[in-house]
Amino acid sequence: MPKLIWREPIETTTITNRPPTDQADAAALETVPQPRQAAEATAEPKRRVITLGDIAGRESGGLVVLLVAIGALTLASDEFLTGNNLANLARQVAIFGIIAVGQLLVILTAGIDLSVGSILGLSGASTAQFLVAGMPILPSILLGVAIGTVLGIVNGLLVTKALLPPFIATLGMLGIARGLVLVTTDAQTIQGVPDAFQVIANGTILGIPNLLIIAAAITAVMWFVLARTVFGRYIYAVGSNPESARLAGVPVRMVTISVYMISGLLAGLGGVLLASRLGAGIPTAGTGFELNAIAACVIGGASLFGAKGSAVGAATGALIMGVLNNGGNLLAINAFYLQIAIGVLILVAVGFDQLNTRRSAASG
Repeated sequence: MPKLIWREPIETTTITNRPPTDQADAAALETVPQPRQAAEATAEPKRRVITLGDIAGRESGGLVVLLVAIGALTLASDEFLTGNNLANLARQVAIFGIIAVGQLLVILTAGIDLSVGSILGLSGASTAQFLVAGMPILPSILLGVAIGTVLGIVNGLLVTKALLPPFIATLGMLGIARGLVLVTTDAQTIQGVPDAFQVIANGTILGIPNLLIIAAAITAVMWFVLARTVFGRYIYAVGSNPESARLAGVPVRMVTISVYMISGLLAGLGGVLLASRLGAGIPTAGTGFELNAIAACVIGGASLFGAKGSAVGAATGALIMGVLNNGGNLLAINAFYLQIAIGVLILVAVGFDQLNTRRSAASG
C-alpha cells in the first residue's frame, strides 16, 4: 500500500477579478510591485557602439589594412597613384582575385583546392597551343576554360565519391595538371599567339583595364550568388555542418562538386587571361598561385574551418597582397621581406578569427 504522508495545512488566498471597491483596496494594489515594471525600472538601457565590423562584416579588418597600406605608399612614393602604376596593379591583382574568389567557394565548404595554380598553367598553355595551331580565338578560349572545369569536376568527384580528403585529392591533381602541361608543351614556351587575343587582357575600356572589369564582374556575381541565392546558402550550410545540412535536405554532394567545378572554371579562365596578358603560353605559369589564393581568402576574412567569408573579402585580400608587392617594387624593398609581411598578415588574420570565435562562444 502506498504510504500516506501528513502535510500541515497551508493558508490559501482566493484571488478574484473584482475591481477594487474602495480607496483602501486601490491603494493596496498600487503599492504591490509588478514584476515586469520592477524589471523595467531596474534594467538600464544597453548602448551598443556600431563598429566597422557591423558595417563591412568580416572583411572589415582587411579593408583597414588595405586603406593603411594605400595611405602609406601614397606618402612614401610619388609614383604609386600614377595612372600607369595603377593600371599595372589592376592587371596584376585581377588574375589573383579571380582565382581567390574560386578558392573561396571551396574554403566555405571547409575544403581546400591546391590544384588551381597547375590548372591555370595547363589551361593557359593549352589555349596558346590551340591558337598557334590555327584555331579561332573564341573556341580556343572555351576549350581552355573547359579544361579547368573538367579538372575541377574531377576534384569534386574525388572528394565526394572516392571520399578522399580535399588536401590529398587536390594535391594529387596539382601534380597531374603540372605534369600534363610539361609533357604537352615539352616544357617549352608557346609563342606566336594572335594580337587580337592579347588585347583581351591588355586592352582598356574607357581607360579601365579589361582585366579589372572582368575581375570586378566575377566578384560581383559571386557576391550575389553567396548572399542572395539558395545555392549560396547551401554552400554556407555545408561548410557549417555537412551532416545537419544533409538532414535538412541540402544536396551536399552536388554542392561540393559544384564548388570545385567553379574553382576549376575560374582557374582555367585565369590561365587564359594570363596567357593573353603575357602573349604566350608558359608551362610553369601559376606556380605557387594556390598558396596566394588561400592567403588572399584568409587575409580577407575567410575561415579555413568553413562557412565564414565573402567574395568581397577574398578580392580585398588579393588586392592587399598586390598592393604590398607593388609597393615593394616601387620602394626597392627586398621581395623576401614582403613574403615575411604576408606571412605575418596570415597569422594575424587567423589569430583574430580564432579570438572572435572564442568570444562569440563565450558570450553565446
